[in-house]
Amino acid sequence: MWTFFLIVIAIGVFLFTKVFIIVEMREEVIQERLGKYVKTLKPGLHFLIPFVDQPAYRQEMREQVIDVPSQTCITKDNIEVEVDGLVYVKVMDSHKASYGIGNYKRAAINLAQTTMRSEIGKITLDDTFSEREHMNENIVREIDKASDPWGIKVLRYEIRNIRPSDNLINTLEKQMEAERDKRAEITKSTGTRDFKINESQGERQEAILLSEAQRQKRINEAKGQAKEIKLIAKATSKGIKRVSEAIQKPGGDLAVKTQLIEQFIEQLGNVIDRSNVSVLPTETANLKTFFEGVGKVSDHTPTSATSNPQGGQQ
Repeated sequence: MWTFFLIVIAIGVFLFTKVFIIVEMREEVIQERLGKYVKTLKPGLHFLIPFVDQPAYRQEMREQVIDVPSQTCITKDNIEVEVDGLVYVKVMDSHKASYGIGNYKRAAINLAQTTMRSEIGKITLDDTFSEREHMNENIVREIDKASDPWGIKVLRYEIRNIRPSDNLINTLEKQMEAERDKRAEITKSTGTRDFKINESQGERQEAILLSEAQRQKRINEAKGQAKEIKLIAKATSKGIKRVSEAIQKPGGDLAVKTQLIEQFIEQLGNVIDRSNVSVLPTETANLKTFFEGVGKVSDHTPTSATSNPQGGQQ
């Protein structure tokens, strides 16, 4: 009894799955009748004729992310790089996706790899990173153009990794190290040059300041000497003027001559004291006569001063 009941249930489930089909919201189903396309089943419950109709293909209608495996590409400057990426596609026509191509996912991957190799070969290694966005756009355009008969739409493509070979990485690391050493040497030499320039400029400025100080010192000394000479000349002029005024007074000329005689005797004594030879002038015997002659000369001086009123100023 239980065996019969189980058999009936199994037959019922089998017939239900063959007669009715549930299409989910995220997909579409291609219905075939005796191997021929009938229609595309939309989401919902649909009736099928047992053993005549069958769901041939189920197509995912949501956006799909397809991983593009890594591959070796050659850049324009003959550098090997490993490149992989992601392609985003969406089925727009489930009939074309089912009958237009056997496996649109594999076709999209192969086309993406081919286009990526072509795009990488157009640029140099240095431009692979800066031109990534441009390459993505070109790959999307080429894949979308080729995939139109497949009923799919390529939404975008993203290059995930660009990795040069290990040998190239080692070479680039050495190059970067050499570049860093070069920059360090340049910085060091620049610092030394700036130091020498600053030092020479400091010495030059010091020399200029010293010369300016010396010049100002000489100017000040010259001004001081000029002022001193001027004061001395003014004092001398005043002294001479006073002497002249004194000479013009009565008995002034006699005082002057007496002063001259005293200076003469003093200077003569100094000469005799410094000399090693004792000198006795012949006029010494007539010294009285000398003084008398000087007195006679002084007697004539007032007369000449009276006859010439401006003589005291000469």
